[in-house]
Amino acid sequence: MTRFGIGYDVHRLVSGRKLILGGVEIEHSLGLDGHSDADVLIHAIIDAMLGAAALGDIGQHFPDSDARYKNIDSTKLLAETLEIIRAENFRIVNIDSIIVAQKPKLAPYIPEMRRRLAEILQIDIGAVSVKATTEERLGFTGAEQGIAAYAVCAIER
Repeated sequence: MTRFGIGYDVHRLVSGRKLILGGVEIEHSLGLDGHSDADVLIHAIIDAMLGAAALGDIGQHFPDSDARYKNIDSTKLLAETLEIIRAENFRIVNIDSIIVAQKPKLAPYIPEMRRRLAEILQIDIGAVSVKATTEERLGFTGAEQGIAAYAVCAIER
C-alpha cells in the first residue's frame, strides 16, 4: 500500500545568511533565518516523509531547542530522516515539491537540487520533482520577505 505525506515550511529572508534550498547554495543577497540552515525545501520534504510514515514531524525529531541542530546542514537531517523511515521498513517512491519565492529566480538551480536530493535519499532522480513559482507579488513571499516550500512524499513498505 502506498502512503502519502504532506510537508510545508516557511522562513523569513534576512541579511547575513546564505540561501540554501534543496541542499544547494543559491546566489542571493539574503538568506533564510532559522535555527538550522533554514532550508525550507528540505524541511518540507522531511515533514512529508515523516507524515507519510505517521512518525511525527521535524520539530519532534529535530527540535529547535536542541543546540545540536544550531546552524546544522539540513541535508544531514534529511539523511537521518531517511534512516528513521527505513527503520520502519518504508522506502520512498516519489517526492513532489514546490518552492514559493518571488526572488531569486530558481530555475537554473533546480537540476542540481533534484540531483542532490536524489543522492541523499538514495532514489532515482526521476522520482524527485522540484518546481518553483512566485505569488505574483502577493502575500508574504510575493513581498520578497520570505520563501516557502511544500512537499508530498509517497512511501511503501
